[in-house]
Amino acid sequence: MLTAAQRLRRSSDFAAAVRSGRRAGRGTVVVHLTLPGTAGGTPDVAPEPVRGGTEENSAPISRAGFVVSKAVGPAVTRNKVRRRLRHLVRERLQDLPAGSTLVVRALPAAAEATYQRLGADLGDALSAARTSRGRRR
Repeated sequence: MLTAAQRLRRSSDFAAAVRSGRRAGRGTVVVHLTLPGTAGGTPDVAPEPVRGGTEENSAPISRAGFVVSKAVGPAVTRNKVRRRLRHLVRERLQDLPAGSTLVVRALPAAAEATYQRLGADLGDALSAARTSRGRRR
């Protein structure tokens, strides 16, 4: 489970990551990754203090959010996909630079995908989002 400080909750945080982040899609997921130091990124620290927070919580942390729409399936299916993605992201979040913001959007194909396929697609999409390809014209 991701800690409260590692989760995106505000609509504005999701919008900022989607608008200014690098996008990469693979079979079952699309990721939007905002690396620290990119223009228009979200702040490096959680906007609200964590309960019982101390000064050590003010260090930049990587945060993640998930978008699983009704197109994926009924509520049970969406929640299953969200739980799988949350577990997969938890393992990979520490590999991202401190202060990164990640939004993972599940595509309808994620409903029928195995855990291994979700993991492979997420890993490939994160790798693609981390590599800079230059701007399109």
